[in-house]
Amino acid sequence: MSGRLGEVSQHLATTRELGMIVAAMRGIAAARSQEARQQLDGVRAYAQTLNTALGEALALLPEPPPAHTPAGEGAPLLVLALCAEQGFVGPFNERVLDVAQELLGTGAALWLLGERGVLGARERGLALDWTAPMAVRLDEVPMLASRLSEALYASLGAGTLQRVLLVHAQPGRGEVCARVLLPFDYSRFAVAPPRQAPHLTLPPTQLISALAGEYLYAELCEALVLSFSAENEARLQAMVAAQSNVEARRDELLAEFRRVRQDEITEEIIELSASRLKP
Repeated sequence: MSGRLGEVSQHLATTRELGMIVAAMRGIAAARSQEARQQLDGVRAYAQTLNTALGEALALLPEPPPAHTPAGEGAPLLVLALCAEQGFVGPFNERVLDVAQELLGTGAALWLLGERGVLGARERGLALDWTAPMAVRLDEVPMLASRLSEALYASLGAGTLQRVLLVHAQPGRGEVCARVLLPFDYSRFAVAPPRQAPHLTLPPTQLISALAGEYLYAELCEALVLSFSAENEARLQAMVAAQSNVEARRDELLAEFRRVRQDEITEEIIELSASRLKP
């Protein structure tokens, strides 16, 4: 019986250690998700400033900007999907990949962020044209957004794409959204002449082009922060479920430990009683 008791005791200790790890991961995920929500306000304020600047800059053109004409269905398409870099996120990556796969057409390119998403895409047999690690800390978001911007502009300059669809998860209910990132739609911005004539050091067209690039960068930052928050919310939910399972298993092992211990005590009493009855 002592061997069985030691085995159960070891499993119980291992389960307690696992519970501590799960609780720590749960706390980290909750803290990162909250931090992302706080950072999101700053990113959106930056985007709103650029929105106002673009509206005022568009008013400087001698003629209204041309109406937005989306690229045709046959235009080269790129789907940019944001997945998770690390595991323990439940069906997070599967939901993102489901939406991205539906958008892929004949000849469409797929760019993917996140090692776990890359593994899932390869299991589905999807061809990946470009991959990169997803941010695992918020301070990595600006650099990653810059890298994405540069890669997109390089592809645009090479003429290999005309349309870019961005796919990422939303925090809250775990929804996945897909939106047009390129071609840039200037009709989204309300044209409003500035109250005071600005002093320009650039031609209006060049200024608008630079502001559009900054706005694209802000959109990428926002999507990365949203995906980061949604990923950690998914990890938090997974850790809550894991913690419940660990606690249930710990209770089972504790009950078994007490039962085995009681059986051992009973056996010892029987052995002692039997030895006293011997002549």
